[in-house]
Amino acid sequence: MEIKTKSLNIRKFVSGDIDSFMDYRNNIDWMRYQGFKGKSKAFYEAELLHDVSLEKGMQLVIIHTDTNQLVGDIYLRKENDTYWIGYTIHPQYARNGYASEAVTETINWVIDQGGKVIKAGVLPENDASIRLLEKLDFTYETKIEDELIYIYNLYQR
Repeated sequence: MEIKTKSLNIRKFVSGDIDSFMDYRNNIDWMRYQGFKGKSKAFYEAELLHDVSLEKGMQLVIIHTDTNQLVGDIYLRKENDTYWIGYTIHPQYARNGYASEAVTETINWVIDQGGKVIKAGVLPENDASIRLLEKLDFTYETKIEDELIYIYNLYQR
């Protein structure tokens, strides 16, 4: 699986990506809104490199095509014709439009796969992520436990 944008390449993880991934995923302050953090290299390797599928959920790495640097990651999970999406950008590359570019092209990829609904869960205090979802035409649907659920309904487009 690979998604290309103007400046990014979104693809499956390879072993050489793990250290850069850990650089921001284990930054507890930056990752305060994420659940998949603070793990060992062996844990990340097992989760990211082996037995990955859309049905189980998969992390994809976001690489800047000009610098070949890891700028973040995208999570995708498929449930019938619904896809769940999550995204994280390395703090060094934040606020440069990479999340918007990566999520937009991932939405296009989901459409090409026949997906009908895309959902994203976000903590209420994660203002930057909420603004991005709303900018990309996601709408608030409901709250489940402590997460706000936003939906991008392709049936209505």
